[in-house]
Amino acid sequence: MTSAQQSHPEIRESVRRLCADFPGSYWQALDRERAYPTAFVRALTEAGFLSVLIPEEYGGSGLGVGAAAAVLEEIHRSGCNGGACHAQMYTMGTILRHGTEAQKQKYLPAVASGDLRLQAFAVTEPTSGTDTTRIRTFARRDGDKYIVTGQKIWISRAEHSDLMVLLCRTTAREDVAKASDGMSVLIVDMREAVGKGLTIRPIRTMLNHATTELFFDNLEVPAENLIGKENNGFKYVLDGMNAERILIASECIGDGRFFIDRASTYAKDREVFGRPIGANQGIQFPIARAHVQVSGAAMMVERAAALFDSGAPCGTEANMAKMLASEASWYAADMCVQTHGGFGFAEEYDIERKFRETRLYQVAPISTNLILSHVATHVLGLPKSF
Repeated sequence: MTSAQQSHPEIRESVRRLCADFPGSYWQALDRERAYPTAFVRALTEAGFLSVLIPEEYGGSGLGVGAAAAVLEEIHRSGCNGGACHAQMYTMGTILRHGTEAQKQKYLPAVASGDLRLQAFAVTEPTSGTDTTRIRTFARRDGDKYIVTGQKIWISRAEHSDLMVLLCRTTAREDVAKASDGMSVLIVDMREAVGKGLTIRPIRTMLNHATTELFFDNLEVPAENLIGKENNGFKYVLDGMNAERILIASECIGDGRFFIDRASTYAKDREVFGRPIGANQGIQFPIARAHVQVSGAAMMVERAAALFDSGAPCGTEANMAKMLASEASWYAADMCVQTHGGFGFAEEYDIERKFRETRLYQVAPISTNLILSHVATHVLGLPKSF
């Protein structure tokens, strides 16, 4: 057993017990209807798992990213999916690190208790792609409020969140010295915004991820909802992305171990020509390779989490952890389907659902190519390609 598997054993065991109440049949039913796992999210909230990163003074557990990673890994290894609520863990970090004391007191205790859901984080736009500096959603200051116009896409859980953290421009790109300047972060109260300047359009995708497109038409947001200083928002967003990437990587590790567990069990039980198919090296070796790759990626995730929790720079490690973990989980997913043969495509085996889910992580929240670009230019000193 690796050190990553041994970390936070009490938390892991508690998560496994909770997830046992939400078997594959629960998720399959939700998947068919594209429904939100309300009961599962409520159970995680009541158990305190979604508030592990919120300091005790605001009603949370005050634990580190390593503990949060253990929670999400076990959720995914158990066959559940943390995508419905993982942002509740890390999105609040923008408020915690850069918000005013009044904002922290107003929001964090309610987020910790589950009275408020902070699960939506709106950055991506249809025309900006991976170049966040080219977002066009604009917030114009008008007295004691901002007037927001624009559009966002691929925003998960907007329909199931009370609050949303919104990145928008407050100064036009052509009017700033650096392209990353001129952006600000606002807290949007979805309960007040929907139908009053904010329209949410669901996007049906290959996985049940509550993905939406948002349209802002002169939405009024109180100026007191500005996080930090105006025009400095890009820095605040970057600050929270390391935690996001580490935690997404931990979900990938959980997925990878789910697939390895399922493939190993099936290979032991399934008999062809009078013996288990697991006796054949053509079956053994891919499963073993998946285990090696997931174990190696897990060590990178653990390293990145340790750096984050110590306050040390960890941008490169967080990026590499996310890339290695997402690729390892995808290899394990493909291996698991191949091991099961035709049964891997059957809904009752609950492999195809997880197969679809884990493919996402090589694209979002950051693509593999963008990570490679970061390593090439920031670590290896290669010239930028644009």
